[in-house]
Amino acid sequence: MSDSATPYLLVLCTCPDRATADTIAGELVRERLAACVNVIEGITSVYAWEGRINSDPECLLLMKTRRECFERLRDRVVGCHPYELPEVVAVALDAGLAGYLAWIDRCVDVPS
Repeated sequence: MSDSATPYLLVLCTCPDRATADTIAGELVRERLAACVNVIEGITSVYAWEGRINSDPECLLLMKTRRECFERLRDRVVGCHPYELPEVVAVALDAGLAGYLAWIDRCVDVPS
């Protein structure tokens, strides 16, 4: 990941079902790698894989964390995820409610 002025990230990941999504979300919050993980059911992903176009129902995880935790969060998601190549992408949060961002700071363990 490149350096950016903001320490906050929104990390996205799709999961094949609610049980997988709940397991990953719970682990990340319990391990203080994410302050909050939203689980959104009812999405459909259309994607190219191994020469075919696929369309599958999935759940989407929206993970709020800090940049310093991304690699650990990414590795934990990959370790828990059933997909051969899970989606783990991060978007910098350039702005947000100051109190909410401070809450992320309190909930996430930044490595020293």
